[in-house]
Amino acid sequence: MKIFIDTANVEEITRYANMGFIDGVTTNPALMATEQRTAIDVIKEIVGIVDGPISVEVVSTDAARMVAEARHLASLHENIVVKLPAIPAGFEALNVVIQQGIKVNFTMIYTANQALLAAKLGATYVSPFVGRLDVTSTGGAELIEEIVTIYDHYGFETQVLAASMRNSIYVKFAALAGAHAATIPPAVLKAMIESEMSQISLDGFLEQWETLPEASKASLFDGVEE
Repeated sequence: MKIFIDTANVEEITRYANMGFIDGVTTNPALMATEQRTAIDVIKEIVGIVDGPISVEVVSTDAARMVAEARHLASLHENIVVKLPAIPAGFEALNVVIQQGIKVNFTMIYTANQALLAAKLGATYVSPFVGRLDVTSTGGAELIEEIVTIYDHYGFETQVLAASMRNSIYVKFAALAGAHAATIPPAVLKAMIESEMSQISLDGFLEQWETLPEASKASLFDGVEE
């Protein structure tokens, strides 16, 4: 499963990109606003950090304006993927911009039928909002499974990009359900990396290490350079 980071914070993006497992970035207007910088400057910096899909969202709600914004965003860099919302005007805009070669992340997906229609129009990604579905007592993981099954049946190339990953358990469920990718906030990535048991095990090992004779410890790492 591809791992995207869901943030517009360049420090966080750089940190996790340097770990080697970030395949892309997703942003939205709310995330951009928290950076207190011009959105264009943030986008230009992000595309220089991660060589992968960078999702940037339109803000209009009418199809014609969505198309215009999508063209502008796509022109900023070849890795830009335009986020369009799963509303009627979004489907209209998707049908237009896909034919112009613009990559689209069709977002705010809540039903398998929405995902089916988006795939028929050629969306690059669909983003089911897993966490928000679970809040309403509807299974987010089950929705991913349904979409993946439908896509497999008909050979759609659209990828399922699981979104609204509110904790690390959601990420696990998305992976088990067969999502092609998940977009994950920095705090959740941190929770995925860390484990209290890992630290306890390391502390125990280091305690044992300290009981070894100094000569034995020194000889093990002779020749190691900084």
